[in-house]
Amino acid sequence: MRSEGRLGRRGEAVLWLVLRRLVMAVPVLLLVSFGVFLLAAASPFDPIHQYYGVQIFNASTADVARVRAELGLDQPVLLRFWDWLSGLVTGDLGVSRSMRQPVAEVLAERLPWTLLLAASGLGFAVVLSLVAGTLAAWRQGGWFDRTVTALGHALEGIPPFVLALLAIALFSLGLGWLPVAGLTDAGSRLGAGQVVEHLLLPAAVLGVSQAPWLVLHVRQSLLAALTEDHVTGARARGLRERVVVLRHALPTALLPFVAVLGARVPELVTGAVLVEAVFSWPGVASAVVTAAQAADYPLLAVLTLLATAAVLLGSLLADVAAVLLDPRVSADG
Repeated sequence: MRSEGRLGRRGEAVLWLVLRRLVMAVPVLLLVSFGVFLLAAASPFDPIHQYYGVQIFNASTADVARVRAELGLDQPVLLRFWDWLSGLVTGDLGVSRSMRQPVAEVLAERLPWTLLLAASGLGFAVVLSLVAGTLAAWRQGGWFDRTVTALGHALEGIPPFVLALLAIALFSLGLGWLPVAGLTDAGSRLGAGQVVEHLLLPAAVLGVSQAPWLVLHVRQSLLAALTEDHVTGARARGLRERVVVLRHALPTALLPFVAVLGARVPELVTGAVLVEAVFSWPGVASAVVTAAQAADYPLLAVLTLLATAAVLLGSLLADVAAVLLDPRVSADG
């Protein structure tokens, strides 16, 4: 009964933590979206030129003024933001001028592919970091530990797009093992086999670009956990070293790893955009670039809002996991 009471209080504390974070997220998202409108208004790109394209040179001044008024580009930035926010509350995401289609359709077409790439890259990074970091700490000072540590520090300073170009040069152009870019081969139908084959290289690049910090953190946390009293006691009881590391030390080392994983979400979002651009992956990356160049307020604001929400959600999930996994962690933060 006492244990059930503690679990109930723990669950209530987690619920209040989630509610507090959700309430705090509202002003953050509002400020970020309004900042997008301010930056777009200060952009040197004229949306009307992006809308017309080369036809702007054949359009009359009256036609340009009329289209500008129809698109709401002659309104003050505060009014544009209010119109967009009012539509957002009612479920109307607006129409993308650069894509010439509703923002909801743009997201429906592109967001699932971005989520697939990001989830695959994150999964690859987690598995790689746990395996490599654990083995490096387990065999501290050995050749594997020295190699992993050196590679981790070396890869920390390499941008994802550089890794992507190197991977294409080696595995696509050099060895011919994997496709260069796109979602399917030219003329091929969209199918699971084609998607998986084209996903392997960009997901691996994204995962490797995020892995150095995670690998080094797992290694350091596990080394610290191996010196704790409960691990020393497990060794004193004569348990096998594999059991000591995997069942006693590693669970302790995973607690701070969860927090670091949540903190890497912003880098994961940025890395996904860069990797998509290099591999021509049909996600939101090209939409971000196009919307920025065209000062496409509705699409740019929604994409930025989604990226911010992903960062906040990653931080929240990391904190909730830490509270649930470690009773010593307070849920009042």
